[in-house]
Formats: sequence, C-alpha cells, structure tokens
Amino acid sequence: MTSKKVAIIGGGAAGIFCAIQCALLDSHCQVHVFEKTMQPLSKVRISGGGRCNVTHHCFDPKRLSQNYPRGENILKKLFYHFHPEQLMEWFAERGVELKVEVDGRVFPVSNSSQTIISCFLEQAEKLGVKIHLGTEILDMVKGSDGIFTLSLKNGENLCFSHVVMATGGVAKAYSLIQRLGHKMVEPLPSLFTFQIHSPILADLSGISLPVKLHVASVGEEEGPMLITHVGVSGPAVLRMSAWGARILAEVDYQFPLTVNWVPGLQEMQLREALLKEKSLSSTKTIVSTALFSIPKNLWKKLVLAAGMDIELLWAQLSHKQIHQLIQTLQRTIFQVKGKSPFKEEFVTAGGVPWKEIDYKTMQSKLVPHLYFAGEVVNSDGITGGFNFQHAWTTAWVAAHAIGKDNTF
Repeated sequence: MTSKKVAIIGGGAAGIFCAIQCALLDSHCQVHVFEKTMQPLSKVRISGGGRCNVTHHCFDPKRLSQNYPRGENILKKLFYHFHPEQLMEWFAERGVELKVEVDGRVFPVSNSSQTIISCFLEQAEKLGVKIHLGTEILDMVKGSDGIFTLSLKNGENLCFSHVVMATGGVAKAYSLIQRLGHKMVEPLPSLFTFQIHSPILADLSGISLPVKLHVASVGEEEGPMLITHVGVSGPAVLRMSAWGARILAEVDYQFPLTVNWVPGLQEMQLREALLKEKSLSSTKTIVSTALFSIPKNLWKKLVLAAGMDIELLWAQLSHKQIHQLIQTLQRTIFQVKGKSPFKEEFVTAGGVPWKEIDYKTMQSKLVPHLYFAGEVVNSDGITGGFNFQHAWTTAWVAAHAIGKDNTF
C-alpha cells in the first residue's frame, strides 16, 4: 500500500464529517465510510424535531466545554482548534444558511435536517468519498506490517492504512475496539426522560412551564419542563439526566424528584401574593384562580395536592393552609419509576476512555493509526447542539492528524 487508504466505521455525524475533512485535506487519500444501516446521518435527520440542531452559539471554548458532563477538560482544549464559529463558517462557505435561536441553538434557516444531510452527501460525492451502506464490519485485525484488515459480513476482506472508529454509542461495535486492546467505559443512557405515575400529572400532557428540579446527589437544574403522558421531559429534565447519568443508573432510575413550580420566588413573596389574592378574591374558590403563571389545570391539581377541598374559598384559607400550599408549590416530590430515551437526541455516556487517546490527534495510544471520533469516546453533552459539536470537533481533529501523517 503506497498511499493513505482510510476506513471510517460509522456513517453518522462524526463519521461523514471526518470523511469529508480527510478528502479535503488530501485529494490522493482514498476514503471509505462503512455504515451498518441503509440510512447515513440518521441522528442528524431526527435531531431538533427534524430541524437539526447543528451546534450551539457559544464561541468561548471554556464556556462551551462546561456543557459536557464527561470530558469537559479535554474538550476545552479541542474547541480551541475547531468550535461552533468555525463550523458555521464551514457551512456558510458551502451555501448552507444557519440561524441562531433565542436559547442559543443553531439550526438551518430551512428548518429541515435534509439541508444538512444534502450538504454532507453532496460534499462526500464531490470529493470521491465512498459510502458503503448496509455494510457491517465483523472483525478488524492489524497486521505486523501496520495494515488493518476489515472483515465484512458479506465475506469481503479489505485493507486500510488508517481506521477511524465513529460508531457512536453502539455497544456491539465496542468489541472491535476491545479486540485491539482498548478498555471501554460501560455505555449508559444519557439525555432521557423521567417516568412518573402521579395523579398530579395525570391528564396534563403537553403542559410546559419553567421549574427548578432537585435530585439528591445530582444537584439542581432550572428551565422548561414538559409534562408528558408517562412523566416529565423538556430541557431541565434532559440536563438533569445528562449530569446524573451514572448516578441515576446506580439506583436503577428509581429516585425522588423535587419540583419547584415557582422558581425565582421566595417563600415570603409567595405568602404575600397568596394573602393579597385572599383579599381580592375572597368569594372565589382557590382552584379557580391560578397564580404565578401556572396553567389552570395544573394549579387545580397542586391545590388539591396541598390537601385543600375543591370548594374551599379564598376567604376560608387559613395560615396553616397557606403554608401547605407554599410547601407544595416549592417542593412537590415525585417518585421517578424509570426512564425513557429522548429519541431526538439519544446519547450514551461511556466509550473509549480519554486516557487511552492522544487528544491532540484523536489517535489511539495503544494502536497506531487507529482514531476515534464522536460519541464512541467517553464524552457527552447536554441537549442543545453540544453533542453534534463534540462530533464535528473530534472528527476534524482526527482528519487533520491523518492528513499530516506521512507514514504512507
């Protein structure tokens, strides 16, 4: 083998972007992508409800890295080489218009993930990248000559000078890496919703409101929470699941969740507001007068959860009942009984440990010319485009390392 021949295993975000970068950096390099399914870029397609949240509008590597429960310190160094501003410029140079939403998430102006997919696939075709769909790698062996031999499910054996593992969080693919001597951090779900069966949440599916959440040993998260037909979801819940991925797995996703329905308001402010309402609406029932921007149906459930009768009037509200209502508003405790994957941005915590990777090149410290990119590495971010940025950055670093390698 006299020239570089690169095999990229995995046709997701990291794999396809890495392939394009390899081909851009070396026109003589032969780049092959192997994707087990018939649909490349599947997560790109469903991300952001089909709009594709490509990254987050945060150009400071230090602040950007703080959105990763695992891998923060190393990613901070990598983001100095390739971060969201450079990614957005990359898309702009190829005619893809992006927009920044109020929460910092970045989407194509078209509001369609197909825009991103088409850009990638057109670039890959233009640069001569060969994408093999429906192609599963059963084994990978490195010979004494330094060449990797990939055994395909269809019986073929193909040889390559460099291999990039961009398989995502698929545990089955980990065996290929382990057979080459790497140890893997056990993959566990991150970014998942909480299953809760409570009369307070019954029949309220679709309601979204700002809350503050607390889980012992994990911490607090503040932001929008969405009530679903099986529990709760939304940004606050997903961030909590990411930061607590391993802790919550240890308790088999059975834990108490405390919800503060009135974040930003102190007990004294709540008491004053309730007493004021008592004087203004003395002849009205408490359940009929929703306060603090809480939706009326949810307000009714919270009032009942505080132990009050449905016919109780504001004029009849005692100081003890005011205290009970404040306690319910600030500290409603639910028992979480399990998890459900957040399908739009399902991510795993785990993978190849950073101590076995040269982060400057994304090359294995154990196996020369073996590289890693994306979710296969033990790093993951919270929701908001951060996981895609991790994929783009690690893929970019790996591709540039391969481009500079003059071994072949």
